[in-house]
Amino acid sequence: MANEVEHPAVARLRPRAPPGPWRSPHVFRADFATGLAYCQVNAVTQEEALQRAQEAMGYTFSDPSLLVSALTHASSTDSRVRSNERLEFLGDAILGMIVCCSLYDEYPQYLEGELTKVKSAVVSRKTCAQISHDLGLHRCLILGKGMTGRAPLPNSLAAAVYESLIAAIYIDCQDLGKVREFVLRTMLPHIREAAGSEHQRNYKSQLQQHAQKVLSSTPIYELLDEKGPDHSKCFEVGVAIGSYRYASAWGPSKKEAEQKAAYLALRELGVIEPSEEYEPEPEIA
Repeated sequence: MANEVEHPAVARLRPRAPPGPWRSPHVFRADFATGLAYCQVNAVTQEEALQRAQEAMGYTFSDPSLLVSALTHASSTDSRVRSNERLEFLGDAILGMIVCCSLYDEYPQYLEGELTKVKSAVVSRKTCAQISHDLGLHRCLILGKGMTGRAPLPNSLAAAVYESLIAAIYIDCQDLGKVREFVLRTMLPHIREAAGSEHQRNYKSQLQQHAQKVLSSTPIYELLDEKGPDHSKCFEVGVAIGSYRYASAWGPSKKEAEQKAAYLALRELGVIEPSEEYEPEPEIA
């Protein structure tokens, strides 16, 4: 089209080889490209921003216009469809799938609920924004005049650019393996931290691992008693390892009672330190 030109920063970064047959070059309308030229990119030129982003990601785009799209906030465009919002939508789905697959493979002992908690902690605005800040991607955002000069930028912007770049890599290379490599390289420390936190409060899992490794046995939980009306029952659960029975515990559900019983057993075994969650509050004299 006569009224369409390629962004100058894209032209300087674009490899000489033409794009693959499945991908058409991304082009920008003349007025949009002109508008971008006047937008600030956190005190660096747009060309520098594109180069910095690629260096931080460890990935070089075959189609640099995808990188521009991923870094473009809606405030710098004349139409939101040209911003990174659509890429953010796709990137969020890809990120969730990669993290879920990683959790499924790495933590075979975790139940569905535990996996969901870890995934929710990892695939969150807070974590994505943290990664974006760690890589310096937030400094590469193409922002409109109304957004420049704001310090600090909202976490939502930093999180969005991380997810947008995930989608941009996938569209650029059509290789989920390369996308997975980028995601896990940046996300794995956060996955391990979240999984470790979940494991620390999953006393049943801890007790099972300790019993099998140290005592060569598996904990057995037994419902000992239940009280209260149907809509508000309390349950007493005891746990035994081999022939030894540990102190029983009450809880508002069987699952909670089992967790508390496992905690009491771990405390008796000297495996864990006291937790405020299950220790009785000291009496006030």
